[in-house]
Amino acid sequence: MGVTVVKCGGAVPHEPVCADLAGLAGRVVLVHGGGPEVDGLAGELGVPARTLVSPSGVTSRHTDPAMLEVVTLALAGRVKPRLLRALAAAGVPAAGLTGLDGGLLRARRKPAQRTVRDGRTVLVRDDHSGRLTGVRPRVLRVLLDAGFVPVVSPPALGEDGAPVNVDADRVAAAVAGALGAERLVLLTSAPGLLRDAADETTVLDRCALAPGGPVPYAASGGMHRKLIASREALLAGVPRVSVCDGRVPRPVTAALHGAGTTLEIT
Repeated sequence: MGVTVVKCGGAVPHEPVCADLAGLAGRVVLVHGGGPEVDGLAGELGVPARTLVSPSGVTSRHTDPAMLEVVTLALAGRVKPRLLRALAAAGVPAAGLTGLDGGLLRARRKPAQRTVRDGRTVLVRDDHSGRLTGVRPRVLRVLLDAGFVPVVSPPALGEDGAPVNVDADRVAAAVAGALGAERLVLLTSAPGLLRDAADETTVLDRCALAPGGPVPYAASGGMHRKLIASREALLAGVPRVSVCDGRVPRPVTAALHGAGTTLEIT
């Protein structure tokens, strides 16, 4: 059996996911984000949570220097330890990593971003987010070979040596491609990709993605990013990609048995 990469969204309950990984140690990488935890910590520390809206309507977190610190603290200091504790409770040997460890994730910070404010397009220059440019999977292979579950999160290492916030779904896709994984599972707080975002009974069994251009069913920012990540994983050679419900009792097992939405390239 090859490697499976599982992405656990911030709104997905951690304990069922971690318990479901028992027996997969050495064959699975767990990637996580933590949007709700980031927002909560930002509120505690009095750091304003702001949003960037691209001219095409895609939203993203405005990661100024203060927010970058919050993101790093929330993911590495709160979310990751909880996942590691849950994995330990399930008898799963695990090791926590950010993209800075071993130069695992490399990224290029965008020097300026266009955002729409009050109907006008303006440039934002203090955003410390960017796009992944590479994955160096050696540390992951060492841990997998030793029987561990690597638990990975942003930030990535920028070209100037400074941390860069990157999207966790796209991290999962890039890690899956770099490892030659046989499966990418994106767990979310929905039963899969919905034809109607307001109706959970409209889940699609399959969704075809074009190699380029807009992705379909992109009503919500979170699902839009998952579809982009799915396409990137498929184009990187990952043969099976799915978006699945992380709220069910054994979410990874359900995904491996065909639950959720299977993505494919047309």
